[in-house]
Amino acid sequence: MEYAILFLPLTASIISGFFNKIIGEKLCNYITCLFTTLGAILSIIIFYNVIFHGYENNLLIAKWINSGNLDVNWSIKIDALSSVMLVVVNLISSLVHIYSIGYMSHDPHKPRFMAYLSLFTFAMLTLVTSDNFLQLFFGWEGVGLCSYFLIGFWFKKNSANSAAIKAFLVNRVGDFGFALGIFLIFYLFGTVNYDEVFQQIYLYKDNELIFLGLNVNSIDLVCILLFIGAMGKSAQFFLHTWLPDAMEGPTPVSALIHAATMVTAGVFLVVRCSPIYEYSSLALSLVTIIGMTTAIFAASVALVQDDIKKIIAYSTCSQLGYMFFAAGVGAYNVAMFHLFTHAFFKALLFLGAGSNEVGLIVTHFFLSVLLTVAKALPA
Repeated sequence: MEYAILFLPLTASIISGFFNKIIGEKLCNYITCLFTTLGAILSIIIFYNVIFHGYENNLLIAKWINSGNLDVNWSIKIDALSSVMLVVVNLISSLVHIYSIGYMSHDPHKPRFMAYLSLFTFAMLTLVTSDNFLQLFFGWEGVGLCSYFLIGFWFKKNSANSAAIKAFLVNRVGDFGFALGIFLIFYLFGTVNYDEVFQQIYLYKDNELIFLGLNVNSIDLVCILLFIGAMGKSAQFFLHTWLPDAMEGPTPVSALIHAATMVTAGVFLVVRCSPIYEYSSLALSLVTIIGMTTAIFAASVALVQDDIKKIIAYSTCSQLGYMFFAAGVGAYNVAMFHLFTHAFFKALLFLGAGSNEVGLIVTHFFLSVLLTVAKALPA
């Protein structure tokens, strides 16, 4: 079941991207929608098993890198956190795929668009099911690449090309910090696997090293570098400028990537690394301050916008700020609950902004699913 969830979107992307001229546009639409919908159904089943039966698993896909001390596998990690993200990513992705059939009906390159959507879904699933920082980084860069493709999908528009390049470059700033954080983790702990790193944290809580000529606590530095990556991906203050411009892409892109899934990767990273952040009061304070500043600043900017998609984009920045604020004060469960609910209602707003007949049906279904899931969650 877990293997199917991960590889169904990749299979759909390959079929739609490389074989669309053989099987035709309609069949490409059906295949991509069907495969992502199957993934969403399986994700809900796993979510149910995790919540009500305490199901956890770590499934090995393949040996990836084994060089010296570096031993990294390609795995699927299932726990409470990843199960929540699976539901968010797959359910919203499947409905956005369905919405796109109507929204992109007059576009001559729709099979390519559907292939990009499915490829993005695969990259995001790789990110949230990783059991090590290297696999996480692969998914992290994968969603960034797909974001570039999708924002600049209408490549004949200069504004779309500029927005795609801007998003790509601003995210590289954050990703550079993230990469340094992963290098430092391997330097300190000799591994990049989550469990092995988390078990050694307490041994290094007082360890110091020299960074840019300054003596800094190693755990503080790791957390700050990881958070810089989260700031870029989640469009936090200083690295937020790319998100409003990214609205140049088609509306389904905004609903899937820039409201519900990719921009939440930063929050997911902080929550996943909470065992590290708990040993760094400095980093938690930084997360709290940046989150609070972004929440107020982005909401204020949204008040004076005159483009509905940019208003919703700044609202997304603000809501992500609230999530980081919750994580910064140690309320990781609150941050994830907000992430879960925000993904649905913000996707609703974007799909409503570009609504058509299919869009209205999907929007209504979104709301129904959100209410049903909220009622099913244990108190």
